[in-house]
Amino acid sequence: MKAAVWHGEKDIRIEEVEVKPLEDAQVKVRVAWAGICGSDLHEYEEGPVFVPVNEKDPLTGEIAPLTMGHEFAGVIEEVGKNVTKFKVGDRVAINPTITYGNKPEDMDAYDGFSFIGLHGDGGFTKYANVPESNVYLLPDTLTLQDGALVEPTAVAVQAVKEGGLQFGDTVAIFGAGPIGLLTAIAAKAAGASKIIVLDLSETRLEKAMELGATHIINSGEQDAVKAIRELVPDGVDVSFEVAGVAPTFKQAIDATRARGTMVIVSIFARPIEWNPIHLTNTGVKITSSIAYTPTSFQQTVDLMGTGQLKPQGIITGQIQLDDIVEKGFETLSSDKSQAKILVELSGEK
Repeated sequence: MKAAVWHGEKDIRIEEVEVKPLEDAQVKVRVAWAGICGSDLHEYEEGPVFVPVNEKDPLTGEIAPLTMGHEFAGVIEEVGKNVTKFKVGDRVAINPTITYGNKPEDMDAYDGFSFIGLHGDGGFTKYANVPESNVYLLPDTLTLQDGALVEPTAVAVQAVKEGGLQFGDTVAIFGAGPIGLLTAIAAKAAGASKIIVLDLSETRLEKAMELGATHIINSGEQDAVKAIRELVPDGVDVSFEVAGVAPTFKQAIDATRARGTMVIVSIFARPIEWNPIHLTNTGVKITSSIAYTPTSFQQTVDLMGTGQLKPQGIITGQIQLDDIVEKGFETLSSDKSQAKILVELSGEK
């Protein structure tokens, strides 16, 4: 079967791979749709970031080259003999996080922390074998295409929870890429009164307004912090750093009120220079979030199923697997009007 296999920086190949034997506690998923994530793009542009290249990942037991893709949904094709919660034909979304499972839930996401599709073979292919514990049933109100959006939406849901957002709070989101846009959607669902989104791309900012932002700021044309404080003089209650560069990291702190919270959601592929006295002088608290708990993942499925979370508007393209490099990764690298590009595998609804 065909798969998009990561071999190195700027080296993802469409090639034939073997279907692996199904383990007793796994299900085989016939992949319908899979999304290209910002972390996938990092691996393409400047990897390895997460992909294991020198030794096998301790949780997956796998090493590059490996099949990418961790935002995917599909239909169960086969179940292992020890699987009890799912059956052939079930429509499911995949939680790609793999941990040792020895810690309380709020700590477990960081206990080992490997990803199907980054640390081991994933969903940019026809069939993917997944542990039963990573499988979530989709309600009838969601399509399989919707299912491919659950994982990135869960990242945003967890980030909003990490920020302690309450009804009426004000929010600034630095970066209007897919996760930034989803964070705006999640913040709106959580009751934020002002949702200020900042980016360099007018197209992305317009998309943010469509999806729930109350205010947009082009940080290439305005002083970002000054513009935010004109809207919220004391600073926002919660800021989200979703750009992954030094200027926005510092601006996010400066835009937040004393004793407010700045949440780091982005992946910093390189170190930045920063003096922690910046926090001492502002009274801002910093936390971070990259994954989600199983509870948050299920809540995301439920909230999407009832229509309280509507992430479908972030989709800007649908492509075939054969075109994933040129029309997927290369397009996302060069065209900042793009948000979420979905890869069609079986294409089932």
